[in-house]
Amino acid sequence: MARPGSGGLLLRRLLSQLSRSAQGGATLRVSQAPAASYGTSVTSAKVEVNGVRLHYQQTGSGSHAVLLLPGMLGSGQTDFGPQLKSMNKQQFTLVAWDPRGYGKSIPPLRDFPEDFFERDAKDAVDLMRALKFKKFSLLGWSDGGITALIAAAKNPTLIHKMVVWGANPSVSEEDVKLYNAIRDVSKWSERARQPMEEMYGHDYFSKTCAAWVDGISQFAQKPNGSICQSLLPHIHCPTLIIHGEKDPLVPRFHPEYLHKHIKGSQLHLMPEGKHNLHLRFADEFNRVVEKFLL
Repeated sequence: MARPGSGGLLLRRLLSQLSRSAQGGATLRVSQAPAASYGTSVTSAKVEVNGVRLHYQQTGSGSHAVLLLPGMLGSGQTDFGPQLKSMNKQQFTLVAWDPRGYGKSIPPLRDFPEDFFERDAKDAVDLMRALKFKKFSLLGWSDGGITALIAAAKNPTLIHKMVVWGANPSVSEEDVKLYNAIRDVSKWSERARQPMEEMYGHDYFSKTCAAWVDGISQFAQKPNGSICQSLLPHIHCPTLIIHGEKDPLVPRFHPEYLHKHIKGSQLHLMPEGKHNLHLRFADEFNRVVEKFLL
């Protein structure tokens, strides 16, 4: 997330970015609902993983499986439309999941214990295992990028390659101030609120956003504000870090830190990109990602 040095202007930019487009061993009990069709090639289903029925979308028939991990309050449907529609379906099998408490993976209600990123990482990996993928790549945006980093570090034999963007491995006190500036969703623009209220209803959206602020802010009390800094040296898969140079939410020092501490990683800068660069510049993003993954 960006530092609030630009005051109200930065907050307005942040709120505009929030508008979306359109412990223990694993319990893997597959209970797949009838697939619902999205367009002609994207299916939707649920699988029971670790006691929760997780919703996912899937498309493509390629041998290279790729898991798409959404951001805060996000889902596969809201966060990855251009990827599900346009990435190479012959080369890839794309799976876009809704983390527990988000999208259509409700119940349960979303909560943010101290280990919520680790919990999401475990759920994500176990979902792919439940779907019988033996090895797969990760595409993680924002909070989903943090989840991907943890998943890759903890499951080195399962992860083929990884792409992350808009992800921060730590939280500063200045970041916390910015998070608190978006706590009250009534202050968001209608354009930013509408897709979330359509997905969740006002009450759940409002309560979950406030809970997320508290959940992400707790990392500022840890040494160096670390979310996953200590895990980065354990990432061994080829990693591409993409950063939009006009991202008002995640300053450049975050991707540079990732690049420095993930051995052999690549850093790709998009001069006009903002936080949602994969939506705003979907064609360019998809080309860069496909070239890296293949």
